[in-house]
Amino acid sequence: MRRLLSTLVVTGCLLTGLPAISLAQSLPGFTLWSGVKSENQLPFRLDFGGQTNAWDRYRLRIPAKRMKFAASQFVVNYPQYYKGTLDPKKIEVRVKDKKVPLSDVKWDQENRVVEIYPQEPVPAGSDVELIFSNVKNPAFGGMFYWNCSIQTPGDVPLARYLGTWILSIS
Repeated sequence: MRRLLSTLVVTGCLLTGLPAISLAQSLPGFTLWSGVKSENQLPFRLDFGGQTNAWDRYRLRIPAKRMKFAASQFVVNYPQYYKGTLDPKKIEVRVKDKKVPLSDVKWDQENRVVEIYPQEPVPAGSDVELIFSNVKNPAFGGMFYWNCSIQTPGDVPLARYLGTWILSIS
């Protein structure tokens, strides 16, 4: 009887802890049939789990191998069906875990573009993290393709595509 009771208690604890474990998974997983080549998919993290209609923080990462040129501007665009809200005052850029001073951040809601201007160009070959804090996730979940381009200093004003973050909000 004692063994049966202890088995039931342990099983109950394991089953109760399962939802908490599954909510903590917020990194991109293995994506099949996304339409984006795997070499163009960028890593990210949703700090608060990517739940619908909830506040979140997006950590959009750009690996050093994708930063082949210095960046004087980061351009992030997202799809029309993404109905979340962003706070341009709560966007930051980190290079090697150090905050980069920004001269301006512009959010064009109509064209679904966020433009981020560092005070000094971010050097080529740097690990970069774009942090979007105080984000309100959309009320309806889905897969949202966020594209990243950069403008290089002294370059003709053409954006250079770096990759795509495939955000999953559920």
